[in-house]
Amino acid sequence: MSDVETVSVNQIPEGGFILDVREDYEFEAGHVPGARHIPLAEIPMQYTDLDPDEDTYVICRTGGRSAQAALWLTAQGFTAINVAGGSGAWIDAGKPIVSENGLDPVIK
Repeated sequence: MSDVETVSVNQIPEGGFILDVREDYEFEAGHVPGARHIPLAEIPMQYTDLDPDEDTYVICRTGGRSAQAALWLTAQGFTAINVAGGSGAWIDAGKPIVSENGLDPVIK
């Protein structure tokens, strides 16, 4: 199994397409504004909804699930890039997050 390309949160280009693969409750609590959400377990059923010609920056909480998803998507012909450190690194870099539950956003 080959390694997948990995970038820091600061290497994601402005307006880059971000795919969040955390569970529903994690995404609802706090996520990158504008991120698309597909939980890791649902990627094989929903990946055809994604654009294979668009660079996909895959994020989770710490980088493990996103690496799995990016590797799988790459095998399907996508340009999928793992975001090192995940949402935790996003917060540490001072980048904004939003929630879907009406509460202050948090990363779970």
